[in-house]
Amino acid sequence: MGTRFTRPVVAAMGGYVPGEQPQDRRYVKLNTNENPYPPSPKVIEAVRAAAGDDLRLYPDPLANTLRDRAAAIYGLRRENILVGNGSDDLLNLIVRACVGDGDRVVYPYPTYSLYDTLVTLQEGESVHIAYPADFCLPSGLVQARGRVTFICHPNSPSGTAVPIEAIRALAEQVAGLLVVDEAYVDFADANALALVHAYDNVVVLRTFSKSFSLAGMRIGLAFAAPSIIDELSKVKDSYNVTRLSIVAGTAALADYAWMEANVARIRRTRERLTKELLERGFLVLPSQSNFVLARRPGRNQEVVYHGLKGRGILVRYFSVPELADALRITVGTEAEVDALLAAMDALPIDDVVAAR
Repeated sequence: MGTRFTRPVVAAMGGYVPGEQPQDRRYVKLNTNENPYPPSPKVIEAVRAAAGDDLRLYPDPLANTLRDRAAAIYGLRRENILVGNGSDDLLNLIVRACVGDGDRVVYPYPTYSLYDTLVTLQEGESVHIAYPADFCLPSGLVQARGRVTFICHPNSPSGTAVPIEAIRALAEQVAGLLVVDEAYVDFADANALALVHAYDNVVVLRTFSKSFSLAGMRIGLAFAAPSIIDELSKVKDSYNVTRLSIVAGTAALADYAWMEANVARIRRTRERLTKELLERGFLVLPSQSNFVLARRPGRNQEVVYHGLKGRGILVRYFSVPELADALRITVGTEAEVDALLAAMDALPIDDVVAAR
């Protein structure tokens, strides 16, 4: 059996389970927080132009064209930026570089479950500090003394954000590295990027998967002090980002206004979706992301998830006790939200059963 060849920790663990990716287009797909609008036409044009003979050549190992464009956009230097194969790749690099056997990695919970997987692979110790009901930043993060502390901002799956000053206070007090995972921050009112200028123990992560509509290209950025970027570069794959991804990311940043226009549309639809879900009896915390967490406290939502799927609507259900009463719903187009609400209204009341 294959397990006899793997490390014991790998044989014993369950792998990270991403949201369902159906192989046909018959579903309204509101389960993986993809952008419902296309990327900039300038991105498509640039990728088409680059898809030629040069694909036989390796890409720039450090993606310097993209680093330089990002430096100009975000007010940093090339040396402050590392490009990854999505921000998940950058999370992996951070954990590989910083976490060893028994090292503590601290983060509020529930949050992005990939953190658990990455820490387990390094045989570190995941320390969960429970979020309060309103998902404000919990106390105890500093006292846990993590070698690395993760803050998902805005948080997934709650969609909530915390004040930047609270993150700044963490940067001043934590014993180790503070990683602010800002995959969804373009949909929020504030971001933590300025902390990179002020603190040499802060890493801020971004992705092109959400706001830039480039989930299929796998592009992420890490912002940090040059000394941190240098260390993370030691453990990355030699060519971790493709030639086409570098071109796509650079072109996307060159048409920043396209992204901002799509973000504005999603924020407007998010407001409407929240209102409609509240009217249907869900508890919905104010979201700063491109999704909402819809809860019915004490009422298990798994059957609702299956009911929606049977009607052609995919949303995300998490089979952990802390989230059994919740559905995470991506903000789609207005038409997709109409389809979601119509499917919800068609569900019989018995589809919502008491949580056990």
